[in-house]
Amino acid sequence: MLLSLDRSDANEATSLSYEVIAAVAEREGIDPVELEPPEYDALYDVVNPEALDSLFAPRQNGSDRSTGRVEFPFCGYDVVVTSDGEVELSKQTRAQQ
Repeated sequence: MLLSLDRSDANEATSLSYEVIAAVAEREGIDPVELEPPEYDALYDVVNPEALDSLFAPRQNGSDRSTGRVEFPFCGYDVVVTSDGEVELSKQTRAQQ
């Protein structure tokens, strides 16, 4: 899997970038570790996974960040990630440039 994530702490919250990978893999009917090039796009080719993970993460002082959403195309889906941690997928209906 093309993510540089430390999964050593099973109690740690799952990152948004991993949630995107897992959602696409579920929709494709495969295990997340199988979502790799060349058959599938790499997440880092369309969005910076570390930036995505930190975008809605609590600030260093523990306060919440603003609400919002990020949208991007990935593996034939339009992906929407919201500040509450939701990942929504819809099949792309038009060709992406």
